[in-house]
Amino acid sequence: MIGWLVFGGFALLAIALLLLIRFPKRFWTVPAMAVMLAGAGYAWQGQPSLPDHPVEGVASVRPLDPDLIAAREGLFGRFNFDYSYFMAADAMTRAGAPQLAATVMLGAVRKAPNDLGLWAGLGLALSEHDGDQLSPAARYAFDKAETLAPNHPGPPFYRGVALARAGDLEAARQAWGKALRLLPPTASYRDDMVGVMLKLDPGLAAAARSALPANPPPAR
Repeated sequence: MIGWLVFGGFALLAIALLLLIRFPKRFWTVPAMAVMLAGAGYAWQGQPSLPDHPVEGVASVRPLDPDLIAAREGLFGRFNFDYSYFMAADAMTRAGAPQLAATVMLGAVRKAPNDLGLWAGLGLALSEHDGDQLSPAARYAFDKAETLAPNHPGPPFYRGVALARAGDLEAARQAWGKALRLLPPTASYRDDMVGVMLKLDPGLAAAARSALPANPPPAR
């Protein structure tokens, strides 16, 4: 019984968050279906009638990186069409429900199929949902984003984040290098992007230092 009460609480929280960000009513069937499927799966495989008991924590919950959010707002904008969907996905991530975050972003690209930011966000959400693995679906989303805007730094930056989380740091560095080359020189969010890179790849700074000449020629 306690299990169902907890599940119901999460469902009500999700509804409240969607109302708060004014999630489009025409797409309410998407999160509603996700909650229904989650409930059915819980009833089938879980044990909702068991009494509650202490647990160590939920490993799937990942704190949101403020640098990643700041970089996202710099790359794709704030308080625009994309923003409401990103906020909804963030709320699902905070609640430890990456599958619902991916569902939100999937509904977003169905609403705006030519929006590069939403496709990049979908790619990252899918990789998180798949256990930080760059699945074929996530690759397709990143490829779609880069096809829509081949000169935008956002898609390769997001791809690099997914690659780094998957443990492929070499490929992540290549993607990030491309993103930095495409980034406008005066971009105010460059430091936010670099902050994300250094958190995911601490060896990046050392690699950059080792690439510099030991004795640079004197200035003339």
